[in-house]
Amino acid sequence: MATTDTTAFNLNLNDIAEEAFSRCGTEMRTGYDLRSARRSLNLLTIDWANRGINLWTIEEGSIPLTQGTIAYDLPVDTIDLLEHQVRTGSGSNQQDLTISRISVSTYATIPNKNNTGRPVQVFIDRQSGATNASGVVQNPQIKVWPAPDRSDTYTFVYFRMRRIQDAGDGVNTPDIPFRMLPCLVAGLAYYLSLKVPEGANRISMLKQEYEEQWLIASSEDREKAPLRLAPREFLY
Repeated sequence: MATTDTTAFNLNLNDIAEEAFSRCGTEMRTGYDLRSARRSLNLLTIDWANRGINLWTIEEGSIPLTQGTIAYDLPVDTIDLLEHQVRTGSGSNQQDLTISRISVSTYATIPNKNNTGRPVQVFIDRQSGATNASGVVQNPQIKVWPAPDRSDTYTFVYFRMRRIQDAGDGVNTPDIPFRMLPCLVAGLAYYLSLKVPEGANRISMLKQEYEEQWLIASSEDREKAPLRLAPREFLY
């Protein structure tokens, strides 16, 4: 018999929820069941963001720096920055120069935050992304020091980890690579077992399965470049 010659298998939210309910020993019967599964799925992907770096959510971005301006908004769905440099020039003449990340305590102790020059330090202000009572979105921000001394010279370039997209309305496929599907289904089954009566006696088993699937998936979803360590020379 011939193979299918296709590699397009995926699951939408309905398929994922049905499989998860089956593992709990029950069926998805009502619209409320689907809403409950969607809510749990969104909470599950937030749990993934808290567990570490999800490689498929890493995106490159850049912000042109303006003379005298210290603070700049990041995209609202930014979780954190992983790498960052200050770029000078463009094309074949561009150079990416190191900019060091500092803590809020270190940033607070800088005597004059309005000094100008090439930025060499950045404080990443990880705001919530929520909208406050005044209707202002609390975007994550970067605050550079010194403040840029020119507008046509510096660009802040970065790699960020963004939020995993929401579950959707039932027909959407999840914002994950195919290799994470077994972990996603196992995690949703565990979350649902905490809510549906039929799953009460399966909670421990489903939690163990979820953790095993997470270990397998997260071990695969990692950087595979070689790591080289070298001793640092100190001058006394």
